Amino acid sequence: MSTQHGDPGHGDSPAAWTAVVVMLLGIAAGTVFFFLHMSTMVWVCAGIVVVGALLGWVLSKAGFGVNGPKYTPKTHD
Repeated sequence: MSTQHGDPGHGDSPAAWTAVVVMLLGIAAGTVFFFLHMSTMVWVCAGIVVVGALLGWVLSKAGFGVNGPKYTPKTHD
């Protein structure tokens, strides 16, 4: 089992967390609307998933990504 702590490839940053939370909310709501046969809202939620991905990219470019200047890594003791 590996115990590396400095691996920057997992996206443990505000940009990644924001993108994932927005996309998960879009997917969860889209699933409910799909079950309720509300196709317009399913497409709205699909748009929210795309917005979540774009939001993560924008925040990463704004410096909130793993290697960004506004990101301070947390230590896991």
